[in-house]
Amino acid sequence: MSDPAPSPDPPPNPPIVSLARLFWVFFVMGATSLGGGVVGYLRTGLVVRNRWVDDITFVELLAISQTLPGLNATNMSILVGDRLRGGWGALVATLGMCLPGASLMIAAAYAVGIGGDDPVSKAFLHGIAAGAVGLIVVVMVQLGAKVLKGVADYVFVLATAAAVAGFGVQVPYALIVGGIVAIWWHRPRDRIRK
Repeated sequence: MSDPAPSPDPPPNPPIVSLARLFWVFFVMGATSLGGGVVGYLRTGLVVRNRWVDDITFVELLAISQTLPGLNATNMSILVGDRLRGGWGALVATLGMCLPGASLMIAAAYAVGIGGDDPVSKAFLHGIAAGAVGLIVVVMVQLGAKVLKGVADYVFVLATAAAVAGFGVQVPYALIVGGIVAIWWHRPRDRIRK
């Protein structure tokens, strides 16, 4: 009779963080992030600077936040806040993340209503878009190097991206098909058979 497989190490306990600190960290990230590049700021703030979660936990929470309706940054703030301080932590982190963006969007809507389509406003928006794309690429490379383990993983990513960008497949369909194929590929196999 063989020995049972060893149980995995229990996840480390999340650090104790004050509600004020939780609010402030998410407030700064919400105030300084650009568009879709917020994932880069989230990783830097949560994994690198504060060490509240590790890269594996970050990717897991990011995957959960991307499957839920709503903005990834808001979903991540809820998940991380809940992990660190429960319901109050989720509420405080969400307020911290959303307050700067909501305030700036109200101000931007007012400014665009006054300024209209002037060249300075258009140039500013194009610059913000370019910065957001750059941040997304940086985070994709950083996380991809840690999460993608084999050639097959890179093939799944490239095939999904090609389906969406090159062939116009809608994102949910590409993710569902890519996910099914990836799960089938990474399924447990009987390695004892000869």
